[in-house]
Amino acid sequence: MARGKLRIYLGAAPGVGKTYAMLAEAHRRTERGTDCVVGYVEHHGRPRTEVMLHGLEQVPHRSLEYRDGVFAEMDVDAVLARRPRIALVDELAHTNVPGSRNAKRWQDVEELLAAGIDVVSTVNIQHLESLGDVVESITGVRQRETVPDEVVRRADQIELVDMSPQALRRRMAHGNIYQPDKVDAALSNYFRPGNLTALRELALLWVADRVDEYLNAYRSEHQVSRIWGSRERIVVGLTGGPEGRTLIRRAARLAEKGAGGEVLAVYIARSDGLTAASPKELAVQRTLVEDLGGTFHHVVGDDIPAALLDFARGVNATQIVLGSSRRKTWQYVFGPGVGATVARDSGPDIDVHIVTHEAVAKGRGLPVARGARLGRARIVWGWLVGLGGPAVLAVLLNSVDLGLANDMLLFLAVTVAAALLGGLLPALASAALGSLLLNYYYTPPLHRLTIADPKNIVAIAIFFGVAVSVASVVDLAARRTHQAARLRAESEILSFLAGNVLRGETSLEELLERVRETFAMESAALLERAGDVDPWTCAGRSGFGPPLERPEDADVDMPVGDHMALALTGRVLPAEDRRVLAAFAAQAAVVLDRRRLREEADRARTLAEGNRIRTALLAAVSHDLRTPLAGIKAAVTSLRSDDVAWSEEDRAELLEGIEEGADRLDHLVGNLLDMSRLQTGTVTPLIREIDVDEVVPMALVGVPEDSVDLDVPETLPMVAVDPGLLERSVANLVENAVKYSPPGGRVLVSASVLTDRVEVRVADRGPGVPDEAKDRIFEPFQRYGDAPRGAGVGLGLAVARGFAEAMGGSLTAEDTPGGGLTMVLSLRAAAPRPEPLPAGEDTAEPERQTL
Repeated sequence: MARGKLRIYLGAAPGVGKTYAMLAEAHRRTERGTDCVVGYVEHHGRPRTEVMLHGLEQVPHRSLEYRDGVFAEMDVDAVLARRPRIALVDELAHTNVPGSRNAKRWQDVEELLAAGIDVVSTVNIQHLESLGDVVESITGVRQRETVPDEVVRRADQIELVDMSPQALRRRMAHGNIYQPDKVDAALSNYFRPGNLTALRELALLWVADRVDEYLNAYRSEHQVSRIWGSRERIVVGLTGGPEGRTLIRRAARLAEKGAGGEVLAVYIARSDGLTAASPKELAVQRTLVEDLGGTFHHVVGDDIPAALLDFARGVNATQIVLGSSRRKTWQYVFGPGVGATVARDSGPDIDVHIVTHEAVAKGRGLPVARGARLGRARIVWGWLVGLGGPAVLAVLLNSVDLGLANDMLLFLAVTVAAALLGGLLPALASAALGSLLLNYYYTPPLHRLTIADPKNIVAIAIFFGVAVSVASVVDLAARRTHQAARLRAESEILSFLAGNVLRGETSLEELLERVRETFAMESAALLERAGDVDPWTCAGRSGFGPPLERPEDADVDMPVGDHMALALTGRVLPAEDRRVLAAFAAQAAVVLDRRRLREEADRARTLAEGNRIRTALLAAVSHDLRTPLAGIKAAVTSLRSDDVAWSEEDRAELLEGIEEGADRLDHLVGNLLDMSRLQTGTVTPLIREIDVDEVVPMALVGVPEDSVDLDVPETLPMVAVDPGLLERSVANLVENAVKYSPPGGRVLVSASVLTDRVEVRVADRGPGVPDEAKDRIFEPFQRYGDAPRGAGVGLGLAVARGFAEAMGGSLTAEDTPGGGLTMVLSLRAAAPRPEPLPAGEDTAEPERQTL
């Protein structure tokens, strides 16, 4: 059963007219012929609101006793039994009286929606759960009745009911909201102009946030990459350092000043390993930004400024908040820094805020781990230190005599520095060059590559061996550290992926969006094909860019099995990233398989339903077809027998039995064929305008005489129906009513007009049907209660409802006053025909005015 739709009138404050607007909408829908009832509406003694209830069907309330008082609550069971198209339920945040079906009214509404009933409800902005603290700080009143924000956000439509504070206070002063004895207190407390203005701003911002969700969906659908400054969206660049909390709070204050500002905190890790960010600090900052209403994002990128700007443009950000650099002054020789680069490349659409903090210019602490492979710059610096360091040191030591032992230690330090920067090869070169310089300048005979004292030979050999050993250990430790950092980076990303699964982000599109965002790509697509020579098809995609026909056309492709691949466009990823990408690809394949399994399960349920119908059909054929056939065969055999001389009366009775059996077979086969057409969707009604009083009498042919009373006025408007389908529907309804009527009882067939609908009612005085079974009797092969033998296979009502819905009408069951069951067939009235103009009057279309 399809879930019902929820429409909410959101008010900025009590008395702005939410309930009035809801009731006005109900009158509009009722006039259009929509089945609309009032589940629960509280008018609070307001005359104008009470007047709006007139003319609307109201489901009786349920009375509950609590603490020596009697309270009225919505009767959920009664609304479910009535099963209207739309139910009005006021005050969504209301807390039900103990003993009710649910603790909160929004839970009652969820039941109605799950049953396929559309609901129109109301709620004030101060009752939203996330705004409780804010409203209390403004008004000084703590709202005890709240509704989760997610319940309201899931609404299909949200309409803001707004009013200026001055107009609302005038309405209050005129007594249109509260009783006169409460007006003065309300105006001087809760309804102060400042309070109303603040509540109004909260409501506008909250609704603007919902509108922004629709805007993002539109931008994604139409692939709009240019920034639209429709609202302030602030991106906070985090490094995992101590300044992150300051930046988040600063961004939150900026967001509060903007028009519905939103904060997005992003941490960018290099694709070849982790930085020196503290996981504990990042977790604290994630919690902080989520507590302030923002979101946390984890992105991988080699070029941090470019990755940050790509992310900001991707989310339509208008501002970026960064912290002042923690680098010391001398460290700027290596480049301008992230903040300056982002400010330079941000363009005119994004403002960049550089925020000061306590850790400015205090250094970064431990050096940043760059990954398992050394970058080009580090290798160059390693060779410069390995080759230039010993030469510079030799020049400096020529001017001072520190002794051979100290000279060796200094050359050893240069070798270790070369190993730290450039790895093993620069360190080996530094050790070799240092040994030669030690031999040439500091071991007798000086300035010759010979050694006179054997002890110096041992010393230089030991120096070379120690230098090589230390360089090897340092290089190995650095590489192991880089590998550990790489593995930790992968584990963070994989744990983040697992967290998405646990949080329910299991749709293929959401997962591909995570892949695209994590690796800072333009688009991500999952491609598949049936065989090795079959063409590739796209199972799902995210991001911008042209569609991919083959994985080879992408910048990065990750195969998943033999006939599936994850394809990314935007840049070429390093080889180290493919292991993490493989995990994403495997998860994407699992999600796709899960989605297809759900689809197969749905198809299996459909097939099972078809099998159930076929099984019931076989059971019906085995009995209900055999009975009239047996009667016909017995009558024919009797007539053909030569042993008995039949009188004219006996022959007429046997022929009448044959005719009745044939009629039963014809009716049964007709219903079976009609049900088959409805199940396969091949019923194509031929709609035309016709009077009801022309069709209904034709449907009564074959009904026993004196069993039906007909009340169909000739003044009814014409209906737009298929006459044949309408006749079959009415005939089945009348036959069913006659079948279950008591002996001597008469069925009343009447018709009346209701707004733009014409209702045909077939009422009997039989045993009736309980409310919980009123929908079940319209299912195929359902016969309620102790159906008499030969009552049919239970297809008449199912066929009648199917034909009614095919013509754009509806068929429902309700109790007959005084006992019995009434079938209500609602049909669309034909559009009124324009009256002819008097002769000579101008028939040209009047000139249209445009505003």
